[in-house]
Amino acid sequence: MPKTSESIDDYLKAILELAGPAGERATGSALARHLGVSPASVTGMLQKLSRRRPAWILYRKHYGARLTEEGRRRALRVVRRHRLLELFLCEVLGFPWDEVHEEAEQLEHFISQKLEDRIAVKLGNPALDPHGQRIPRKDGTLADASAVCLDDLAPGERAVIASVFDREPRMLRDLASQGLTPGRKLAVLGRASAGGSITVRLEAKKGTRVLSPKLARAVLVERSNGSSNCGRPRVAPANPRRSKPRHS
Repeated sequence: MPKTSESIDDYLKAILELAGPAGERATGSALARHLGVSPASVTGMLQKLSRRRPAWILYRKHYGARLTEEGRRRALRVVRRHRLLELFLCEVLGFPWDEVHEEAEQLEHFISQKLEDRIAVKLGNPALDPHGQRIPRKDGTLADASAVCLDDLAPGERAVIASVFDREPRMLRDLASQGLTPGRKLAVLGRASAGGSITVRLEAKKGTRVLSPKLARAVLVERSNGSSNCGRPRVAPANPRRSKPRHS
């Protein structure tokens, strides 16, 4: 992996995340909010990245930035390191899943390719991180996914949890306390109103759960196709022991 600064890696990752699966543009204002920097700083970095040859991004003022193919591969290689580190911290070092994101953010810039490869082998070349998010392949590509937001499901639909949003530790603790972990099957029973709370029943869990819109939007699911496991394995690091909320 070519050597670049931490900030460049962070920008490429941010554009990848904000652009979504369709590879849409990321606006300067969205990047400023995501990265916690000023709009002027964003403009300067985007101009710098667009001037690189070959360029990592396509950028136009007042329009935003889009990753080139090379930029996308670069961003996905950084994401691979991040998610491998998250899983390593959970499975090998015993970190709870609500703490590993920030740790991995610090470490991802500094591990060598050799260490990355050894971590991958140690973990059995995994496909998913502790939060159910896909780990990019070593060649900088990412497997296709069909997950949708839990908040998009209608009453009566069944699904399996694919992944959860990993950036807010408190939200991760809330998800764990509700049993909303990757691999868990659920059924949508109803919702208060359009955009309101949603009521679900989890397989192998007693009672129902009434989820706020924010919590429901933090969960991605795959609609059930009638199979026993919806083709997705349980993710071990999100077990109740490790992810149980801790009181401060």
